[in-house]
Amino acid sequence: MIGFQNLIKGRLQARYKRFFADIELDTGETVTAHCPNPGKMLGLLEPGTEALVTHIGDPKKTLQYRLEALKERGCWVGVNTQWPNRLIAKAIDADLIPELTGYTSIKPEVKYGRNSRIDLLATGHPARPDAYIEIKNVHLSRTPGHAEFPDCVTERGAKHLLELIDMVHEGYRAVVVFCVQRHDVTTFDIARDCDPGFGRAYDLARAAGVEFMSISWEFSPRGLRFHQALKVL
Repeated sequence: MIGFQNLIKGRLQARYKRFFADIELDTGETVTAHCPNPGKMLGLLEPGTEALVTHIGDPKKTLQYRLEALKERGCWVGVNTQWPNRLIAKAIDADLIPELTGYTSIKPEVKYGRNSRIDLLATGHPARPDAYIEIKNVHLSRTPGHAEFPDCVTERGAKHLLELIDMVHEGYRAVVVFCVQRHDVTTFDIARDCDPGFGRAYDLARAAGVEFMSISWEFSPRGLRFHQALKVL
């Protein structure tokens, strides 16, 4: 579990310019928080939605608060895209993902492909090739119990899938982990209507041998806890 010590409750007033969110704290004060999520955040931005923010307390920062989670259908949904890489690395290290056990070294942000960086490179397995691991943050759930990605067009995401095909052809493992920051879902699939191009790249990658998995986490005011693997449809 990754714990939080200074989460503050409030309600969303508005999210704007992608990275700004006005939050009315339970104290009655309204603050502008950094929104560390460039996506559309479909389903989460209704004014009045319950919110959790972190007080940064760094005088060098322009914004002293950071948006961490919003509540949808009674479930806290993590929206901070800075967490997934750390969460999945921690899960691998703790042997919580059976498909990725046995590696002795996990390195972040390793250069590969066409001027890209892989989120995690797992090496040192006694019997399996090195694994190039791409991690995608997921919050979207338009149907109860079902998670989806992406919530908007992501040309960069499609590019990553095509580059992972190249790694499979070179004899490595290529793995995409969809990190779902909500625990009210059991299945996962691609939101093809939100980005047909990503859907096509996904089909090509899956046919080429790129591995896909989805892991959900329970977000609470206390922290983020590993929940379960989801069925990838």
